[in-house]
Amino acid sequence: MKNNIIGFKLGLVIISLFLIVLLSLGVVIDRMFSSFYYNEMQTETEELASHFTVMAQSKESTTSQMMTTFAEFSNVSIFNILPDGRTNLHSGVHDSADRAFIRTGDLTDIFTGKTVSFLYKDPAGHRYFVTGQPISGSEGVISALYVMSSTTNMEDSLASVRNILLLTGIGAFLLALGITWVIAVVLSRPLLQMQRATRKIAAGELETRVTIRGNDEIGFLAGAINDLAVDLQRYRDTRQEFLANISHELRTPITYLQGYAKVVKSGLYETEEEKVLYLDIIDQEAHRLQHLVDDLFELAKMEEGKIPLNLEQVDLWQIVDQAVRRVELTAKEKGLEVTASYDGGQDVRILGDGKRMEQIVMNLLENAVRYTERGQIRVDLRFTPDSAVFVVEDTGIGIPEAELTYIFDRFYRVEKSRSRQYGGSGLGLSIVNKLVELLGGTIVFTSRVGVGTRCEVTFAR
Repeated sequence: MKNNIIGFKLGLVIISLFLIVLLSLGVVIDRMFSSFYYNEMQTETEELASHFTVMAQSKESTTSQMMTTFAEFSNVSIFNILPDGRTNLHSGVHDSADRAFIRTGDLTDIFTGKTVSFLYKDPAGHRYFVTGQPISGSEGVISALYVMSSTTNMEDSLASVRNILLLTGIGAFLLALGITWVIAVVLSRPLLQMQRATRKIAAGELETRVTIRGNDEIGFLAGAINDLAVDLQRYRDTRQEFLANISHELRTPITYLQGYAKVVKSGLYETEEEKVLYLDIIDQEAHRLQHLVDDLFELAKMEEGKIPLNLEQVDLWQIVDQAVRRVELTAKEKGLEVTASYDGGQDVRILGDGKRMEQIVMNLLENAVRYTERGQIRVDLRFTPDSAVFVVEDTGIGIPEAELTYIFDRFYRVEKSRSRQYGGSGLGLSIVNKLVELLGGTIVFTSRVGVGTRCEVTFAR
């Protein structure tokens, strides 16, 4: 799992949880077995003590011999203690000199008819389970019988169980370690792939894509990374295209300015009329350059949201009517017919910025005239209780369907090879789109190549 930090962390968490569960389970099982063995031994010792008590209470002459033989056979030690503390009978491996287990309080309880049970550890370190019971006679309790059963066998059995549990736990841990390693690798592999992909994207390899498929959070994250790469690639291509376009757009007027200024400065003209013509060209190109710079500056302000809006109730039909009159002369020079209509039966005033709305309408009309060679341009304005819809429809060259999504990009032109013929800076529709967004409206283009283009702008009332 080298260099796989996420896999290491994931594996560490899984192993830690497994260890906690395994240790808890081991402790519980050990307690269960210990409790079981102790309970069994206590029951067995108490039953043996009961048998010895019955034997001791019999009046047969061979009772002592029978008790000794039975104690040796049962592998226990017995002590028969008289009321004065003397040992009446002892049998078994336990040292008769060790009487530490005989406690005064226990003797008192036994001689009152009670039974006592407890664990005892002798000076040599051996552990015994001790049960004390009363032996009754005709005059009441005549002695106390202690039965001592060594816990060695029980502890050996518990040790064997613990060894089995330990070996089982180690095996389970090793198995879990292997499974955890596999799980960590499998789960972290997509993350590592995404890490490598994002590093490549950060290094400029924007064509990099993550090939992870899955309908889960990792799959969604992979999709988001791919979308980010697409957006960055598009941004890079747009930026490069923008820089190339702005260089081209600036180079042309600057070339004209330099060339004709040099001609005038060097006196390379024959008549005053020719000089005036060259000065007119210089003036036109200067205005063209100024217009381009102004458009770029205004578009930048719009994208930053720094363009001020003067919202008021404006007469949209008046704006449309004036715009149509301003483009009519240019349209007539190209042999185009411009018609305008609106539903005048309703209130035509809406909330907006009159200057910016006029800019939107003029840009769309000038665009329609620029790209229409023959036919007509229809302008329609209609109102509903909730909106005002402004439509410009022409019979121009049209826009291919595949390029409709790019028409609002800066400097984008459908007819790139004929851009000089149609003129324009390629910023008009970008400005229109931004203005419509700022005014809370929507703009939709539909078009067919060779048939014409329809633009619909909707403003809320």
